[in-house]
Amino acid sequence: MPTDDGGAVATLRDRTELEQLGRELDSTRGLIDALRAQDHEHANRMHTLLGLLELEMYEEAAEYVGEVAGAHRVTAEQITEKVHDPLLAALLVGKATVAAERGVALSVPHDTSLPDRLVDPGGLVTIVGNLVDNALDAAAGNLHARVEVAVRTEGRSVILRVRDTGPGVPAEQRETIFTEGWTTKEPPAHGKRGIGLALVRRLAERQGGSARAGEAPEGGAEFTVVLPEALREPELASELEPDLDPELAATEESR
Repeated sequence: MPTDDGGAVATLRDRTELEQLGRELDSTRGLIDALRAQDHEHANRMHTLLGLLELEMYEEAAEYVGEVAGAHRVTAEQITEKVHDPLLAALLVGKATVAAERGVALSVPHDTSLPDRLVDPGGLVTIVGNLVDNALDAAAGNLHARVEVAVRTEGRSVILRVRDTGPGVPAEQRETIFTEGWTTKEPPAHGKRGIGLALVRRLAERQGGSARAGEAPEGGAEFTVVLPEALREPELASELEPDLDPELAATEESR
């Protein structure tokens, strides 16, 4: 801003905090969308149950409740057994509900394993949320539509792989899709599209990692994100855990 003596004053603001807030907002939006889908699915199930009860089909109602609760519990248990970070596990459970509503099977392979030692859980939630959303858009409507989310670790590195059974990404576009503003979808009335994959690569590169697109073994797209030093050392992680209440600690020792 200009000053009375003909000079000017410039205000400099560090963007780190603003970008951190934006990333946390993206993570929160992903979790909110997942919870909204779960709420919608829960309402549908309650309406179905209410109809069975009003028709006095009590045995069918009991069987329906058992099937629904069992299927959801199995999905949640399969994910939480492999993904120990609570934020990412919650996101994947919610996305599984979103996928089911869209007729897509979301799976987590048996070799998936992620300890609860992430340096930046919110960043990984944002990356996974964007990649899964894109994969669901690509696979939805196809016969035997599937999305697979695999996470594994090598030392302190995290390797994420998201596959879908959609049309795939042409070889000549596998770099341009990470450009901000690039999209194959119609732009919304307000705002813009084409920021999801750009954000994924930016978050990966900020951690010294990479994000690339390729072809899945059975066709479709495969996105791979490598995050070096994304995990805390086990000793450091244990030091950061809150201390037990003295009374509880005494109880544990007596046991």
